[in-house]
Amino acid sequence: MQFKNPEILWALLLLIIPILIHLLQLRRFKKTAFTNVRMLQKVVSESRKSRSLKKWLLLATRLLLFAFLIMAFAQPYFAKSTAFVTKDTVIYLDNSFSMQAKKESVTLLESAVQDLLKSAPNDKNIHLFTNNANFDNTTLKDIRNNLLSLPFSGNQLTFPEIQLKAQSLYNNDENTVKNLIVISDFQQHQNQKWTDSVQNKNTYFVKMQPNKMANSAIDSVYTAENTGETITLSATLSTINATDNIPVAIYNGEKLISKTSAVFDETNSAKIAFTINTNDPVKGKIVIEDNGLDYDNTFYFSIHKREKINVLLIAEKEENTFLSRIYTDEEFNLTKSTIANLNYSDLEKQNIIVINELIEIPITLQQALNSFSSTGGTLVLIPNDQGKTQNYNAFLKTFGSTFSSKKSSQEITTISFDHPLYEHVFDRKVSNFQYPTVTNYFSLESGLPNILSYADGAPFLVGRKGVYLFTSALSGSYSNFKNSPLVVPTFYKMGVESLKQDELYTTIGTTNTTDIAVELSKDEVLKITKEDYEFIPLQQPFLNKVSLTFIDNPREDGNYLITSKNKILKSISFNYPRKESNLVYANLDELTNIIQEDSLTDLFQDLEKDNRVNELWKWFVILALLFALIEIGIQKYMK
Repeated sequence: MQFKNPEILWALLLLIIPILIHLLQLRRFKKTAFTNVRMLQKVVSESRKSRSLKKWLLLATRLLLFAFLIMAFAQPYFAKSTAFVTKDTVIYLDNSFSMQAKKESVTLLESAVQDLLKSAPNDKNIHLFTNNANFDNTTLKDIRNNLLSLPFSGNQLTFPEIQLKAQSLYNNDENTVKNLIVISDFQQHQNQKWTDSVQNKNTYFVKMQPNKMANSAIDSVYTAENTGETITLSATLSTINATDNIPVAIYNGEKLISKTSAVFDETNSAKIAFTINTNDPVKGKIVIEDNGLDYDNTFYFSIHKREKINVLLIAEKEENTFLSRIYTDEEFNLTKSTIANLNYSDLEKQNIIVINELIEIPITLQQALNSFSSTGGTLVLIPNDQGKTQNYNAFLKTFGSTFSSKKSSQEITTISFDHPLYEHVFDRKVSNFQYPTVTNYFSLESGLPNILSYADGAPFLVGRKGVYLFTSALSGSYSNFKNSPLVVPTFYKMGVESLKQDELYTTIGTTNTTDIAVELSKDEVLKITKEDYEFIPLQQPFLNKVSLTFIDNPREDGNYLITSKNKILKSISFNYPRKESNLVYANLDELTNIIQEDSLTDLFQDLEKDNRVNELWKWFVILALLFALIEIGIQKYMK
């Protein structure tokens, strides 16, 4: 038992005064009775004994009465040691898409918000944050409407991110008890080690669980076949609950294209295919009907005629080269020119320029190529075996590269599979590849990464997006590279990377770049719009294109429009990542330094017990009144 005003207890010492008075009254001279009144002595003696007992009882009741009154004014109470310690409470409320799962006809997020508003103190200051929103130093009463209308987020904070965010919200007082309440369904992909080094901190995990594990999702869409006039698309679907089939609808805008049904196999996956005419742009979406999560029931995609890529081949003499079979009319505009007939004004219109075995590169052409490269164009240099090394190096110094002495008889044995040029080209790393050979090649010193290398590690092809350098001629007897399986993917990827066009869709949260074949005037920018939502992406203008890079925006999925001065250029589609679709939950028993709670109601009841102060002064007042009544009774009824 503790006292709010313990100094008042010193008044208990005053109780010694009535005790002393009572004792002094007992010290009186004893009188001896005469024989003639000895008969009355017994009666008198008994009466005196009765009065003495009465005095002792009165003394006791009065002492207790005053003692209880004094203790009542001292305000006694029972409480835990942390009851009067300052608390700093931070709440993380998970609003990721997996919280769309149902619990008694409402989503897990709605259930968590309702429990929070019902169980937690509405007038105490807290810090609350979600995956995409912060409510710092506020009360639940003030943010009630915000919580009731809280949207779902495609982002999910990891454990380290939650800890770092919470730590930034706590006050700096080391004596403050810090409470972190994590409210989530704890998807398995979120499961990481929970390490906590903050002093005086209690971490509570409240797991929200759905009534039923059920969800079907559209995972991806890809091109299965492209005839130029039509495109056959395939969509992959998955489910975590046994179901025979689900209806699927394909739209172009709001116009229904077709309806089908997805039939799931024993692996709980399904594929559907549909064909779309590409004569007109398509702002497509695939929609399924499902009782699980909502966010993965729609998948957006865009289809439009691909921009033809402009390729310029500059050679010593006009000839029918192997590049004509790679850069076909369906995807490329291939222009071939000799060095003598080169129209320099055509250079700025190109996306990629191939310098094919020129004996020397004129100074004027070097300057034009350097300007072309600096404005986003792609250069490919194939040297002539009889080429002038000094002339080449005057051009290559711009790219930090230098040719030196010639070497002979090497086999190309090393492929840099991780290089962006070969991204998505090989299904797996090949060890028994039909490698090409080279009879003569230039030694090269370059800071550009190796793409293809000889057996001794020397480079055959180096480069990065924008510039690629071969160290050997590809014609005649110098190399059989153009007859190898590598030639097509190598030059084709060089070509398509020079004008990076839109994919069917982009995943939100990943960095993506696309090129738009448009020339912008000074201070003109491209905008991305969807209904009443608009943003300006990171963009870099070049002579004949604009490179758009998407990092933080958009935050919502859907079909968007790329516009310039309110003119629609093309559409672009964004989808949320599907990692939240697989409803597999973490085992919290494996985590340390946390306290698991079954519900928010139980948690806040426990926290309230820790903060509860049981006041006892009323009981002491009642006891004082009781002894006052006892005193009255003794006075009245005891003789």
